[in-house]
Formats: sequence, structure tokens, C-alpha cells
Amino acid sequence: MFIYFYSSLVTLSFYSSALFSEKYINGKYEICIMAVLKDASKITKLRLGVLFSGGKDSTFATYIATLFGWDIACLITLKSENPNSFMFHTPNINITKYQAEAMGLPIIMEATSGKKEDELGDLFEALKKAKEQYKINGIIVGALASDYQHERLNRVCEELQLKTFAPLWHKDQAMLLKEMIELRMEIFISSIAADGLGEKWLGRKLDTKAYRELLQLHHRIGLHPAGEGGEYESIVLFCPFLFKKKLEITKAEKIMESPYVGLYHIQNVELVA
Repeated sequence: MFIYFYSSLVTLSFYSSALFSEKYINGKYEICIMAVLKDASKITKLRLGVLFSGGKDSTFATYIATLFGWDIACLITLKSENPNSFMFHTPNINITKYQAEAMGLPIIMEATSGKKEDELGDLFEALKKAKEQYKINGIIVGALASDYQHERLNRVCEELQLKTFAPLWHKDQAMLLKEMIELRMEIFISSIAADGLGEKWLGRKLDTKAYRELLQLHHRIGLHPAGEGGEYESIVLFCPFLFKKKLEITKAEKIMESPYVGLYHIQNVELVA
């Protein structure tokens, strides 16, 4: 394991990601993690909040943090009024409260206008509230490659004297998505905004077949397989060892704005054992 420090940002990257997934499937994931990531627990005594969107990246980052043995104190969600926010995920953001319940964690939900730069003030207030209420000293984020988000989040966290941990930062996107699928996370497409992704993708589960199709689109038209370019957003209904219950969608509708832009609007979910 390498640990890189960018000001208050800590980025964790790994040797042999494929080995981790194979070990997990064989029931030996925890042993492998202990052997390879033992230094992670030595960074400091951590009590963390998660900047949580409900999508695959923030969920997977949370899962990794639990493998490090770090104490996850709460989830933090920003609910933006701007569907085109540069900072925050917006599709089905209300579902995060059910995901928090499925994980057995408290959640702080903070409204934001979503206006560029102004939304940083709302982020500051949400993180400040988490620090005061849950005594956190760091934040987990699912950032992959967005320097815009990274720089602004890091600025806010420095002001609040919070460490920022980004375990997925600059990791290979195709490998990352493959790891999530092999972990048997239940990930569904909640919005699309790219050529090659039509209505059939809305509400579709990201499984091995979908993964292969995304890779084909990547090679053919340059689509980011993990959706980092905004091509799609996701919602997680279950993650092994993180969720104590599954989310089940009982009512949803597909709303298409154009042939390649649309939303899978989840209207109701239930928690099931």
C-alpha cells in the first residue's frame, strides 16, 4: 500500500486489486486486508464522517474504510436544488436516508442551492455540524478524478481541520468497477447523460454483462466506464458487510429528456432483511 499526502488529503492506493476481489470471494478478504493494509490503522485514531451521495463510489469508499478498521460515525449528504451541480450528486438523493438506515448509521442532510462556489458554504456548515455532533476528525470521499471537487473539498476540510481520505483517487476506473461487481454490490443506473446510453440503461443493474458493454463504449466512443465524466450516476441498494438490510425499489419511473439523457426517478423503497 502507498499513502500519498496532498495537504490534508490522504490518498490510498493498492497493489494487486484483482487479488483482493478473488480473496474476498473465497472468504479470505479480511485476512488479505490485514496483511496488506496493516499500516492504515496506524495513521491516527480516526473517527470519520462520509460525504455520501448514495452512489457506488461513496459506498465503496465507505466499505474500504471499514476494512481499515476506522470508526464511521455518520453519513453527510448535500441535497442540491441544482440538478446540474458541479459539486454534488443529485439523482435520487433522498434515498440516502434509507441507505443510512440500512447501514445503521446516522445521517446529516444539508440543503444547498447548488450555486457555483456558494455551495461550498453549505458544505462547510454540514461538515461543521458533523464535527460538532459526532466528534469526527476526518472525512471519507469517493472522489475518482475530479480536481474541481478535490480542490474545493480539501479547502473546506483544511479550514475545519479535518483530514480527507480518498481511497479511490486516480485508481483505474475499469478495474474499480470490476472490483465493485465482484464484491457483489447491487448497483443500479439512476441517470444517464451520454451518447451510447439510452433508456434501456435507466434502472439497469451494473453486472458483468453491463460492465462489458461499458468497456465496449469506452473503446468505441471514449465513455468513462465508471461514469466519472458525468455519463451516468448510480444508486446502491446493497453492499456486503456494510448494509445490514437491502433496499428494494417498489415504485420508480423513467423520465427521458432526449434519446441519451434521462433519469430513473425512484419514488419509493423498502428495507428488507
